[in-house]
Amino acid sequence: MNMKADVYDKTNSRAVLEVREIEKPTPLANEVLVKIYATGVNAADYRSIQMGIQPKKGIYGTDIAGRIEAIGINVVKFKIGDEVMGDISESGFGGFAEYVAVPEDELALKLQELSFEDAAAIPMSAVTALQGLRDVGHLRAGQAVLIHGAGGGVGTFAVQLAKSFGSHVTAVCGTENVEQVRSLGADQVIDYTKEDFAKRNQKYDVIAGVNGNRPLSVFNRALAPNGTFVMIGGALSQVVQSLVFGRLMSLGGKKMRTLSARPNVKDLEFIAKLVEEGKIHPVIDRRYPLDQVSEAIEYLKQGHARGKVVINVQG
Repeated sequence: MNMKADVYDKTNSRAVLEVREIEKPTPLANEVLVKIYATGVNAADYRSIQMGIQPKKGIYGTDIAGRIEAIGINVVKFKIGDEVMGDISESGFGGFAEYVAVPEDELALKLQELSFEDAAAIPMSAVTALQGLRDVGHLRAGQAVLIHGAGGGVGTFAVQLAKSFGSHVTAVCGTENVEQVRSLGADQVIDYTKEDFAKRNQKYDVIAGVNGNRPLSVFNRALAPNGTFVMIGGALSQVVQSLVFGRLMSLGGKKMRTLSARPNVKDLEFIAKLVEEGKIHPVIDRRYPLDQVSEAIEYLKQGHARGKVVINVQG
């Protein structure tokens, strides 16, 4: 039996994503077959393409939300009919398709009150924000945090998570995102097109660099004496700069760190609990059908998405 999938073929002279009919997967003993209803688009997708990394069967897509249609003989965590979500990047991607077979331990139950769209917007971006702020930044209640690049997928989650931790949040974003970021709970919002946050001479306990391309020295100067800068995203040149020079710039009590986020189901379940409690929610900017994945990726690459970009797979 076949399914539709948006397949990338780097041997093709045009190297594009094209919807094709391919064989529907069969789950292995420890896998479940998920009928995908929605999938999130992430920087991991287009950066993998740029680096020439081609996943199995040429299908990108890391975040999925759907319903289990079949299970392997050793599966104990889920049953047929369960609604699930997860980041499947460590099992070879595969989200830009109607079905995917993945190990059961990469998925979490989807909250019933969450739509498939909202569930697909959560895994990679929210877990990345959580690991950056909590695990690397060690953000605590009462601390001052700066979220640089607060308007995108990771940034919108970072603002909400920081507030849920009881921190004072200063968010930096573009004009078009100011009101939305303020509505997410930021205590201060700085429009970078009108003001340079560095000129405020404020000091922060934690700075999360999510988007942009500012020199690391600018962030270093804005840190409190024992503060931590966490490179979560941003321009590729900035990420490389952080990896190469971050440790060298960690002078005195200041720390310059680079996050290497990993899928983690326990973290995803922690996020789901916060969603259930109404403390955070996904922000979706645009929705595309499966045959417009290329357009969705191109839009995300521009760096101006106001939240998450989601693909509606079914219908």
